[in-house]
Order: sequence, then C-alpha cells, then structure tokens
Amino acid sequence: MFSNCIKPYPLGAYVEDGAIRFSFISKKSDCGVLIYDKTSGKRLYRLPFTEKERVGNIHCKCFRELPASRISYQFYEENRIVPDPNARMFDKKHPYGKERKLHDLKAVIPETEFDWQNDVRPRIPYEDCVCYCAHVRGFTQHPSSLVEHRGTFAGLTEKLDYLQQTGITTVELQPVYEFTEIPTEEERRAQLGMYDAAHMPSSADLDKLVPKKVNYWGYKQGFYYAPKASYAAGDDACREFKEMVHAFHEKGMEIVMQMYFPKGFTAMEIIYVLRYWVLEYRVDGFHLMGEDIPADMIAAEPMLAGTKLWYYHFDTDRLYERDEMPEYRNLAAYSDEYIYPMRKYLKGDENMLETVLTQMRRIPQKMGRIHYLSNYFGLTLKDMVSYERKHNEANGEDNRDGNDYNCSWNCGEEGPSKRKKVQALRAKQIRNAMTMLMLSQSTPLIFMGDEFGNSQRGNNNPYCQDNRVAWLDWNDLQKNDAIYAFWQQMVKLRREHAVLRPAQENRIMDYLSCGYPDLSYHGENAWRPRIESYNRHIGILYCGKYARNAKGEEDVFLYCAMNMYWEKRSLALPKLPSGMEWKLLLSTEQETGHPGDAARMSENPNAIKDEEDIKDSKIQVPPRSCMLYAGVPIAGGKKKRNRKKPEAAMQNA
Repeated sequence: MFSNCIKPYPLGAYVEDGAIRFSFISKKSDCGVLIYDKTSGKRLYRLPFTEKERVGNIHCKCFRELPASRISYQFYEENRIVPDPNARMFDKKHPYGKERKLHDLKAVIPETEFDWQNDVRPRIPYEDCVCYCAHVRGFTQHPSSLVEHRGTFAGLTEKLDYLQQTGITTVELQPVYEFTEIPTEEERRAQLGMYDAAHMPSSADLDKLVPKKVNYWGYKQGFYYAPKASYAAGDDACREFKEMVHAFHEKGMEIVMQMYFPKGFTAMEIIYVLRYWVLEYRVDGFHLMGEDIPADMIAAEPMLAGTKLWYYHFDTDRLYERDEMPEYRNLAAYSDEYIYPMRKYLKGDENMLETVLTQMRRIPQKMGRIHYLSNYFGLTLKDMVSYERKHNEANGEDNRDGNDYNCSWNCGEEGPSKRKKVQALRAKQIRNAMTMLMLSQSTPLIFMGDEFGNSQRGNNNPYCQDNRVAWLDWNDLQKNDAIYAFWQQMVKLRREHAVLRPAQENRIMDYLSCGYPDLSYHGENAWRPRIESYNRHIGILYCGKYARNAKGEEDVFLYCAMNMYWEKRSLALPKLPSGMEWKLLLSTEQETGHPGDAARMSENPNAIKDEEDIKDSKIQVPPRSCMLYAGVPIAGGKKKRNRKKPEAAMQNA
C-alpha cells in the first residue's frame, strides 16, 4: 500500500506516478496523515510517518490505496490535528463570516487541468498603468452591484467591462488566499498574551475580553496556496479564480495580489508561495505586506523577473549593476510618502509646495512607484473632503482604532451636508485630488469606488465591517455621475499624453537643446516659481518635445495651474514656440471640468482668446482650483508678434 517516497518538496499533497505524495514539516517524531472519505467525512486511515520517511524536519509518505478524487486529509502531531498549511483547497465551502475550528479543515487535492487557451500575461509598463485596489467581497456584495454572483471572483469578472470603461489596467486585490475570517480561540487568546494556564480566562470571559469580530480584510497568516473558498460562487474556487485571471488577460488587464506574511517567514517560504501563484494561476504581480519581509531576496528570484513586485522599497543598487537597466521593470515602491503631503496641500496647509512638486515628479531609478491619495486604509476620497475626524464607533473600540489624523478637511461641516456650497466645494476638492493624482508622473492608484465618490461614513479602519460600511454602494455611480465623468476625462487625458507618464523621472533640464526643459515650474512670472511657505499656487509646464504619442508624433505642451489658496491667484503662462497658443482644456472650478460651450467660454475671464491675451501671459486661477492648458497651433495660421524666443525668456528668468 505504501512506498518510500522521500521527496520533501513541494510541501503538501500531490499526485505523482499514480500515488498521492504527502510532505509535512514537523519537529515531532509522532506525526502523520489522517485520511478521510471525501463524501462521508469518515476517517479511513491514520498513517504515522516513520524515521525512514523523514529528511530533517520534513516527513514524506506516498499513499496508493485510493485515488485523490476520493479522499480528504489532515496531518497530526501527537494528539493535535493540524490542517495542511500548504493545502491547495479544502473539502467544503464554508459560509463567509461563520465561525469554524481549524481542526475541522480537511484538505483535498484539486484538479489541475485548465484550458488557458492562448492566455498571455499583459506585463503593462508602469507608465501605462492605472491601478485599482479592491476587496473581492466588498466590490460586488452590495445589492446595487446588480451582478449575478455577489461578493465573489465571478462577480468581479462580471464587472470587467466597467473596470475597463473606468480606465483601469491593473487591479490590486486584498487577500484572496484562504483565511479564517472569525478569529479562533487560540488567536484571540494570543491577542491577550495569556499563555499561563493558571490565569487563562474561560471561554465565556474570553468572549467578553476579545469579541468574535469578523476579520474582513484578512491581514493574518493564512493558507497561502488556496484561493478563498467563500469568495467563489461555486464549489471550485481554484477553477473560478483561474477563469477570472483568464478573463482579465483577455481584456489586457492585470491582477496583483496582496500577500501578507507575519513576522518569521523566510524568503524561501515566501518565494515558494509566489512561484505557485505565478505558475498555477498566472497572476501578474504581488504586493508584499508584513513585518521584516526579505524583499530584496525575493526580488532577486529569477522566476519572478517578469512579475510585478510591490513593497515599501527595494535596494536597486544591490539588485542591479551600476549601468544595468532591467529589461522589464517589475519592481515598484509602494509607500505612504505621497498621500499625506498631497492631502495637506489639497486642504490648503502652508509650506507644502516644494514637497508636493517633488512627490508629483518622483520616480525611483530602475523601478516604478505606486502613488495614491486613498487606499483600503484611511478615509476614502469622498470622506477625505467630508470628515476631519475618524468615525470608527461601529468597530466597537470606542473610536480608538485607526489613524487619529488623516490630513483631511470637511469643507465646513462634518459628515453629510445639505448645504449646496459645502457640496459644491467637496465635489471641487475631489476633482482637484483627481487632477493632482493623474498629473503626478509615477503610477496612480485609487481605492474602489473613489472614481464615483463612495463613502465609508467616516470610518478610516473598517477592518471588521462586512456590511454596507465597507461594501461598495453602486447607487453612488448614478448619484455622482459628474465625478465619474471627470475621472474618465482625467484617465483619457493621461492615456493620450505620454508627456504626463514618463518612464524615468524628469530631469528639469533642457537636455534636448530645444529651448525648454522637460519639466519646469512657474509663478506670477514665467520661469520664476515662488515656493515660499505661504504660497499655495504654482504653474507646471510639461514639454511635449520630450515625449512621443502612440503614432510616434511629438506630444503637446501642457501647463497645469494649481491654486489651493482660498483666494484667487495670478500665474504666468510661459511663451510657446512660434505659431502656437494656449487653449484651456479643463478647470476644476466647473462641475465637469470641461471649459464649457462657446457662450460660457466668452464669459470666462480665463479663456485665452487671441494673441494679445498670450502676450499678457497671465491667468487668474480661482480659489482651490486646478486649470490645465494645452499648446495648440494658432487658429487660422496667424503668427505671433514680438515674441521672445523661449531661450531668451529662460535666460531673463
């Protein structure tokens, strides 16, 4: 019935040469495998590992009596049942949010056959990515999602057309590997640090000290090789996850998985997990999360060179030779360095300009950078302009959890408001945030629903809210259609203008000797930025000569005027090459961002109508507003008069 099967890796259970090969790590000599009938759950065999079946602390055994389709299994150590930490799937789909005990988890060996057809991983360059952080359950669980399979991988697949229409290329998923969302008794006792049997509370007292709250996010040690069964519409989470990935790839879109590893995991253990998801599920990347992640060792793994890897920081000086550039930039810095200074500037704090300009152009050498103004943690984009304080009372921790300071501003009233002035200012602040996010030159990311103003009611830490607080309310898509239209406009603008999304950080130099630097800053006088602590307005010129569009043609000049002061401010428009003039593309002062029809433009003092306006080269930027201009050929082919060459203008600066 058995044969010596001393082959330690891979761990878990596999079918090989007509046998099921089990491999289990344990420091105990008294350990083995428990075999059950898959249908009835009746235990059939208790198979101890022998010393001959041990290599170091890895125990190996082959089982040939029954086919894999007939059995489920567990491991044991002495008198303790241990679910396989490397299980690929468990035998029964457990309802989400219902308590289960670890010793009830029985693993099965899933079928590995899947027709990937001509599946190709898109490998989208960071400069072309627009990222979207989503929770699989929360994305479609709300009834307003109108999908057939709410809160599941299939439900997410049903929304692919929407995501593509929204301009999303890359979706980052919060943990989708198997985990127990209701903490076990062992986990809750560990939270108290009570290991002394003499002082350990009873189960009833434990429920009072550490309530059984749902872990909605899933940032805990899990079963890293198994897709979460309760996120599947059917009984086969493995197949459904593969179908989802395949559907993404067919649309040229990517999936990046958040992988949380608590302290103590080695680089080798993590690499095994990541390799498995790349080979078995063809995912496109990972966001590494947790304490003491050996990120550089993971980044050096050759098999992951074509897979996106996100972490706080990677030491590219160690990973690459001095003059070496990776063929595919798969690494990206993912940290909070952008979010807080940009939020402070948005709400009008002083002494922020210099930091803001750095953050908007920052791209590390030899890798990408993910920047965001909102994420799964903290306030959503809508709540960021609606609340000054966190409102986490529903979490049951007396509002003590979550960040105390979110760099937010409620625009004059805390929470929902019926005042039209407050509503208008909030909508404009969201447009300002979207403008700054999409004109920043690394890779933008938004949290699900921010594109249409979804709210979490001021909760900045909804880790335990499996309800309408954290579920995406799709009714807001219709209510806030103007916000959504503005988001689409900004995505389209970024996609059409390569000058806004360089692969490398701009040098702020005229290295083409064309008379203009790649990026430049301007104040009330062109070429003379004023970044004193009291200033909150600046002009940014993106020179199109340093970028090419999809047709290989030179891009246009773009000029962004930003004023986060509460009064209007004057900014200079730098002079363009001969035969060109400035045209207003959008203004966040207006609801849709568009300059408006001809009649409205004629009343707009910011409209650039003729040559004399260009000579004056001054614009008045409304309070708390952004304006975007493009350099276009002069209408009717008129030539500009008495124009200094841009080189001269720069010399005079």
